[in-house]
Amino acid sequence: MALLHRAELRPSKLELLAGWLPGRPWFTGGADGPVTRVAAYRFDDPAGEVGMETLLVRAGDGPVLQVPLTYRGAPLPGAERFLVGVVEHSVLGRRWVYDACGDPVYPPALAAAVLTDAGQAEEHFEVDGEREVRAPSMTVSGSRTDRALPVGPADEVVDGDPTVIRVDGVELALVRRPVPADARAGVAADARAGVSGDARAGVSGDARAGVSGDARTGVAADARAGVSGDAPAVGRLVGGWPGLDAPVLLAYAR
Repeated sequence: MALLHRAELRPSKLELLAGWLPGRPWFTGGADGPVTRVAAYRFDDPAGEVGMETLLVRAGDGPVLQVPLTYRGAPLPGAERFLVGVVEHSVLGRRWVYDACGDPVYPPALAAAVLTDAGQAEEHFEVDGEREVRAPSMTVSGSRTDRALPVGPADEVVDGDPTVIRVDGVELALVRRPVPADARAGVAADARAGVSGDARAGVSGDARAGVSGDARTGVAADARAGVSGDAPAVGRLVGGWPGLDAPVLLAYAR
């Protein structure tokens, strides 16, 4: 569960990303155009200390980009490379925002979603002492495997598309520019079979008219090189949001 606050952020998350995204090696879009939110999903920190939110955004008329972030109440030692920026939260005060791939709380949460279908955190607002559920803007669904989950911080993070997180003998790949889930090679058939069809629930059938796999949807139709690697994937995370014709691949493990 993620407990949220009705608060103001200065700068806003999208303003922060507008300055940070153009410097990423996987960035595609208008460097001078506005960054707009497409959808988002969250994971839960078992300790309740760190916020974990993955934003799906678009810069100008570019493709959809996947940006997982963590929010902390103090700087994370040794993580300067992954710092996105600092914001002022009207309720919680100063918050340090990191590229989640370099935050030790994120790899275990991503692995659980990919390998055990742990799903996303349910989002709540507290209003007058009562908790109010916020409907998710997208759905995510992972594989159900018997793989052991990694623990601890990443051993190595290789920024790119996908961004590769090596942790405890597992290689997690976060797809920065999500593509249709069936477009990628190297995903084992048994992993596909373990992916729940629930991810399609957030995909509007009405959007099919005039929707293609090109930049109009923001989802590239090509299968980018270097994705499958030498080993087949053992699990994957797919997602969907209103306006898509089919689920997209968000992450996978090998």
